[in-house]
Amino acid sequence: MRTVFQVNEVERAAPIVTPSSELRACDLVPASVSRSISTTASVILIERRPLLRECLTRCFEAALGPDIVSFASLEEWLKSMERISVAAIVLSIAERPRHAESVQREISLVNRAAKGVPIILLTDQEEPDQITEALAQGVRGYIPTSSSVPIAIEAMRLVRVGGTYIPASSLIAASGREAAANNGEGSSTVGVFTGRQMAVLKALRKGKPNKIIAYELGMCEATVKVHVRTIMKKLKAKNRTEAAYMASEHISSEDA
Repeated sequence: MRTVFQVNEVERAAPIVTPSSELRACDLVPASVSRSISTTASVILIERRPLLRECLTRCFEAALGPDIVSFASLEEWLKSMERISVAAIVLSIAERPRHAESVQREISLVNRAAKGVPIILLTDQEEPDQITEALAQGVRGYIPTSSSVPIAIEAMRLVRVGGTYIPASSLIAASGREAAANNGEGSSTVGVFTGRQMAVLKALRKGKPNKIIAYELGMCEATVKVHVRTIMKKLKAKNRTEAAYMASEHISSEDA
């Protein structure tokens, strides 16, 4: 680097950096991190697949501005988080189910590392029970990959200003199941429960407490409590004991 000094009788010599010797932020830190050095908070994108990570980053930047910082892993972001002001975190879990141990671990890590920062999941799964579990764990946005780019962008904007987003199709599906339960359609209760609710229900029948159910099913205890309340509402049970008894009348012994 070539440095030129100007000296006069009043001022001390001060270094002047010539244009050819300018240092850029991206020469000192990775490109994804250098974009985050600004006065505004950034949206963090965590996507392990390079092509999708680059495509999503460009789409988000075009719609939301340049303050999008992408990382290949949660661990990579954690190493740089002290240098970045965060407005929201988009965590792509792809085809992994939300109740997978790795996903739960990542959500817990984000909650601890960036307390109060909204989390948005980008996922291939859109089952109502998985959305319920995500919300119970503090997720504020649930964007299925079946969504269009404009919808995903608006969902991110909503979450950034304090809102919560879940896909309308999942709400409709959940409402339909609940309506069927309230109308008493069919002789079996099995059809009105999601897969995760049925797993919790079977554990209830065996008299297991919430903590054990959470451990065995790979959920957090708060999620189990949400499922138990939903089960009680669908069965119109006054307590969990009554819910377990009522379920026994509808679930055959081979399903237990």
